[in-house]
Amino acid sequence: MSQPTVIETAEAAAHLAPKGPLRAAINIGNPVLAHQDRETGELSGVTVDIARELARRIDRSVEFVVFDTAGKVAETASADVWDIAFLAIDPRRANVIDFTAAYVLIEGAYLVQADSQFRSNDDVDQPGVRIAAGNGSAYELYLSRTLKHAELVRTDTSQAAVDLFASGATPVLAGVRQPLVAFASEHPSMRLLPGRFMAIQQAMGTPKGDAARTLYLKQFVEDLKASGFVAEALMRHHQVDALVAPAVAVES
Repeated sequence: MSQPTVIETAEAAAHLAPKGPLRAAINIGNPVLAHQDRETGELSGVTVDIARELARRIDRSVEFVVFDTAGKVAETASADVWDIAFLAIDPRRANVIDFTAAYVLIEGAYLVQADSQFRSNDDVDQPGVRIAAGNGSAYELYLSRTLKHAELVRTDTSQAAVDLFASGATPVLAGVRQPLVAFASEHPSMRLLPGRFMAIQQAMGTPKGDAARTLYLKQFVEDLKASGFVAEALMRHHQVDALVAPAVAVES
């Protein structure tokens, strides 16, 4: 196995932040990883911490580019509006984005009414069943590939999917487990199905085509996992149900 190439700070900065500041796309539609204060506009969360740490290491300032859905982040990968992003790994996104290995694992889950006939994740994939899901999200892309019978009802945002489900328009809502748990705790008439229908691999990404940039990010992510940075960030932001992803060997 070849040893990974070590990229110097100045070279990494030139590849990662060619416009000057490091432009980091932040998806506030995933509350497990990022949050924006409605009054002040201040950003916080695991991805915000990671972006700031990367900017510190390459000696650049950081400029946050805020999106309300992961799908919109992916759609702008070729528009030269961000240098790095935090997205779940997906084959369709990989056509335009180079990904690192995952740094965090979270779960895709289903929410149903308390009196629903559905008892397991497998029960959901039936003819005539409608599932609300945020368009372009990792779980929507996954379900688009894997569902055989049920129908996806795609909404512009994950919150819009929650609202659609809550209105009774669909019997099932797909989403990230943690916000679904929080929603269900406030609505006793709803419950989560046990287990998960997918493991969502959250990774860093960069617009496709720069091998040196991608290599640096891969090494950076593995260092953050090994050093405890990711675990500490999850604890700091009270995301104890998310898991640090396993280490992955990086080869140049």
